[in-house]
Amino acid sequence: MKNKENKEKNEIKKENINEKRINKEKVIMVMNRFFNSIGFPIVIGIVLLLKTIFFYQNTISIRETMDKDTVLGTVAFLATLICMICTLPNRARVITTIVVNIALSGLLFADNLYHTYSSSVLSVAQMMNLQYGEEIMDTLPMLIQAKEIVYFIDIIIIMVLCITKIFKIQKKPKINLKKKIAKVAVGIIALILFFRIDVKFIEKSKEDPFNKDMQVKKSTIYGYHMADIENTINIKKQAKYTNKENLLKDYEELKEEYTEKYEKSNYDIQGIAKGKNVIILQLESIQDFVINKEINGKEITPNLNKFLNENIQISNMFMQSYSSTADSEFSTVTSLYPMENGTSYSRYYTNAYDDIFTMFKNEGYTTSYMHGNYGFFWNRENVYERFGVDYIELKDQFADTSENIMGYLSDELLYKQAVEKLKNYNMPFVSYIVSASSHTSFSLEGLEDRNKVNIDVGKYKDTFFGNYLESVNYADYAFGVFIDALKKANLYDDTVLLVFGDHNGIDMYNEEMIDFLKATNPNLRDTDLKLNYIRVASGIKIPGIENVKIEKPVSKLDIKPTFAYLINGDAGISLGMNMFSKKDFICLNNERIVTSRYYYDEKWFRIKDGQEINAEELSPEERTLLETYYNDMRKELDISISISINNLLK
Repeated sequence: MKNKENKEKNEIKKENINEKRINKEKVIMVMNRFFNSIGFPIVIGIVLLLKTIFFYQNTISIRETMDKDTVLGTVAFLATLICMICTLPNRARVITTIVVNIALSGLLFADNLYHTYSSSVLSVAQMMNLQYGEEIMDTLPMLIQAKEIVYFIDIIIIMVLCITKIFKIQKKPKINLKKKIAKVAVGIIALILFFRIDVKFIEKSKEDPFNKDMQVKKSTIYGYHMADIENTINIKKQAKYTNKENLLKDYEELKEEYTEKYEKSNYDIQGIAKGKNVIILQLESIQDFVINKEINGKEITPNLNKFLNENIQISNMFMQSYSSTADSEFSTVTSLYPMENGTSYSRYYTNAYDDIFTMFKNEGYTTSYMHGNYGFFWNRENVYERFGVDYIELKDQFADTSENIMGYLSDELLYKQAVEKLKNYNMPFVSYIVSASSHTSFSLEGLEDRNKVNIDVGKYKDTFFGNYLESVNYADYAFGVFIDALKKANLYDDTVLLVFGDHNGIDMYNEEMIDFLKATNPNLRDTDLKLNYIRVASGIKIPGIENVKIEKPVSKLDIKPTFAYLINGDAGISLGMNMFSKKDFICLNNERIVTSRYYYDEKWFRIKDGQEINAEELSPEERTLLETYYNDMRKELDISISISINNLLK
């Protein structure tokens, strides 16, 4: 009896196992049938559409409603692509679908990450700067967010199914005539979509040649990249001017307009610095929002605060760069807008420019450039040799390299040795010194004495923002060492000293930063955050002038013309203007404009309340003023990019 029962149980168990096996085989068969059908690329197309919408929500539409045309254009691009894939034979179709999914997902992820880093999408031109990738790569891991796994979830699932052999690519038999005709029809539809819709979207990116966000909105992220490849190949087509004569004609007209409107200075100090030593100090990643701020009862930048409060604080200095130190240097030295991230120094360094070093040399100055990194980085050795700098003091030229922070000579060691070198130069001298210890990823790795960081960041400890504040605090400590060393060497009192941050350190919408800013400004608006992102710390010491604040917008382009004004020098071709003049607006190389009252970012906003401006509510005079700002911005950008691309100052 027992044997019979056991036998029945075993048979039932076998039947259950067989049933499960059959069910599993049915599931695998159904899945394989799906993966090897045109339904697979269609579903992947839908998934890619959702990923692309997710990308828009995290970048160009992070604080605004997504543009309907952007979504419709994206649908058109992906529909075209999927139609083309569906015309392929089975094996090629499946493999192409997977490869395209991986490629586009990776592209969206990279664009998302880079947009967080620099508020700009990637360009093919970045491929030329791969040798400098460490500057970006050190930062990116800190910017990755958990939600960005969305870009890869479906790819992971497909990989798991392939590994477990649940998903197999089948070689299907030859298709019949009807299916061949259907495929040809689908291919024709794809071509019609491409030429009637997609090409138009690609062309739209050319309407805003300097504003990448607008290019993406008008032509979609895919249209932007296609147009970017074309623009990179035919880069000279981006330049409005092909000869020097036409460029100089329009430049002189623009400068005449500026001179007539703005030339009169707010202060009568022309020539006040003639014959005095000049130090231009570029501070790594120091934004303005840390100035005169405390955390847990201690000032974040006590030495900078003291310097700025005693001298001339420039409270609205804006960067033109794409988050590159080299771009900041380029704008400071040439008074032109930088090209794509770093390429002004890597690709266009052999060009002729009316540079700041030549201006000072013509006035009898000894010139020098100092940085605690090696000369190959951002091509600096070649760049400053081309500018004819007398003393190029890079890491190899400093005797003491015992303390390195994140691979760069520590600010403290740089400053101490810089002063020793300055003492030996023939006077008057001008020295451009670039610090690096507050560089991303703000870890201060290599700092031997952490007690030189004397703030407690509290709840921000071990966050990207908390690390930033600690790095800034150390950079401020080192700045204090620099000031003391200058005083001991009797080089401080009669020296003109300009300090400024090179670019932002924190991304625009960093949550901890927003929390920190809201402590002093509970009504923080989106416009405030956008201006905060591009505003850097700055001030200048001019012997005989104390306790002055320049509140109007200025930029790196204004530095060379300002020194020309102070030493009675000739600034040559410069798109900036003396900071002490009455010019009340500045432009950025992504088609943004900051004025004393307004901010332009695709639309005009009032800075005071962050509200979008309705042009119909403005007086005719105000409408004309805003139009003039915009037109002048386009003129400046056209002149600058033409000089770089076509080397028109040679």
